[in-house]
Amino acid sequence: MGKSPTVFPAGNFDPESDAKTLKEAFKGFGTDEEAVIDILARRSNQQRREIASTFKTMYGKDLQKELKSELRGNFEDVMLALMTDPIEYQAKELHDAISGLGTDETTIVEILGIHNNQDVVNIANAYEGLFQTSLEADIKGDSSGHLKRLLISLANGHRDESEEVNEDSARGDAQSLLQAGELLFAGTDESVFNMILCQRSRPQLRRIFHEYENITGHSIEQAIENEFSGTIKDSLLQLVHCVRDPVDFLATRLHDAMAGIGTDDKTLIRIVVGRSEIDLEEIKDVYNAKYGKSLIERIEQDTSGDYKRSLLTIVG
Repeated sequence: MGKSPTVFPAGNFDPESDAKTLKEAFKGFGTDEEAVIDILARRSNQQRREIASTFKTMYGKDLQKELKSELRGNFEDVMLALMTDPIEYQAKELHDAISGLGTDETTIVEILGIHNNQDVVNIANAYEGLFQTSLEADIKGDSSGHLKRLLISLANGHRDESEEVNEDSARGDAQSLLQAGELLFAGTDESVFNMILCQRSRPQLRRIFHEYENITGHSIEQAIENEFSGTIKDSLLQLVHCVRDPVDFLATRLHDAMAGIGTDDKTLIRIVVGRSEIDLEEIKDVYNAKYGKSLIERIEQDTSGDYKRSLLTIVG
């Protein structure tokens, strides 16, 4: 997957001038939100952190704390997300997904499913540093049964990351999935699904799904629908979608965050900010093709005020 960001490092970057402009924006009664958006939404994460350290040197104040006291609501959340180290941000989002009322499994699968092994390990380390408890311990405390085992496997970041595809072993794994599920007389052997879906490389899994369909005449998704129920079913379907096509998966997540009544602002902000320096341009293209409406139009309909302006600036 080539990089297709919507946010790039600013040319002729001058952290002192940016820090000064931000300080001016906070002056007096009210805040100049446009100035804040104009700087923070048009700099790379690395540059924003340079601005923060320059701000501290120049004014003896913490830029994040200033933003917290000056801004409100979803707009504040976007700006703080932009200011946070990307790995740390994902760790915080995981913590919110686990520690809130009920568990947000979809977000946990999204974050652990979309990142590579090194990122998953780094996120888990950041999590422990921030919350003095391991990601695995929190998942164990918050989920049970097959779902717990699936999430722990994902949190370990042990997926094979080779690019080669072995057709023979793909056929073997497809056969194993069939025997653990649809051919099993009583129930389902979830551990086989867990092992294959969490350990095999993404290209290998796409081949396994293809072989499964060849053998059975229907998709692996159909098999999961037939064999599982409840949250584990939803989580496995999410994971398969994420493996099949991560960009399509994220476009769908954005769509679902804004579909129906109300907006899942947390997911909207996480994906827009989190992917802005990675592949948000590509996600936009897939979104437009899939839903017949541009992501920009959707955000314009679904959000308002400075929150809307900040998202639109990032989305480009």
